[in-house]
Amino acid sequence: MELVALRTFQAVVEEGGILAASRKLNTVQSNVTNRIQRLEQELGAELFFRKGRGMELAPSGRVLLDYARQMLQLERQTSAAVRLVGESTGELRVGSMETFAALHLPAALKAVRAAHPGLELRVQTQTSAALAEMVIDHKLDCAFVAGPVMHADLHFDELVVEELVQVSAAGTSPVSQPLIIFREGCAYRTRALSWQRASGNAMADAMEFGTLEGILGCVAVGLGWTLMPRRVVEQSPHFSGLVVETLPEEFAHVPTGMIRLRSAAPMSALKTLSDAVIATV
Repeated sequence: MELVALRTFQAVVEEGGILAASRKLNTVQSNVTNRIQRLEQELGAELFFRKGRGMELAPSGRVLLDYARQMLQLERQTSAAVRLVGESTGELRVGSMETFAALHLPAALKAVRAAHPGLELRVQTQTSAALAEMVIDHKLDCAFVAGPVMHADLHFDELVVEELVQVSAAGTSPVSQPLIIFREGCAYRTRALSWQRASGNAMADAMEFGTLEGILGCVAVGLGWTLMPRRVVEQSPHFSGLVVETLPEEFAHVPTGMIRLRSAAPMSALKTLSDAVIATV
């Protein structure tokens, strides 16, 4: 079973079809089709159901997808680990919450770049829940999320403890305003909703945003209130017009750290990255 065939199979699944996969892999459609057909012949199983121009993953395909992701992850990590011993080259895929990226990631990534100059860094932001799924699915090598994280496949290293504070615009009352929060899957969202109920804020409405500055910008003009790490608020250009209030202990302190697969091969760059984060605190 060739790795190129597994990469092609994974691309077809994730991109939703032959044409999109061929574009991602920078090859012609016939190459993609031939690789999938050879893979099916080798395995003696149908991987997709063909429906007109569409393709639906067959039960055998769903089983293969999980193993393919693990095999490709192991191949990539093995290659990277071997290269890191000598030339410090390879690829490191890092996920992060928006707030963590704003506070800690730039300095930490700078330290990784200095220690591993040939390492290619790829970074994306998402909610904690989405990042955990991406690590489990072998789409990220590590991710920085709000904890605690308890999952059989994931190892969680606590690196910092963020203090959440209630944030509103000067001259407004959170009791009469909607909550402004990140989308579903954000750990801060869960805390904010719990605090909303516990504090007696009567407004059940909530506005969702995908970016840090979008939330603080709307809070600053009096559209609502939010919970946000204190340091993020203090560094915001909107800080002068915001009112920051301390929360009770059970809502305020959020352990934050790095998650990675327990089964993943060790990478020295991850140690460099986590050490650099601790150094920024």
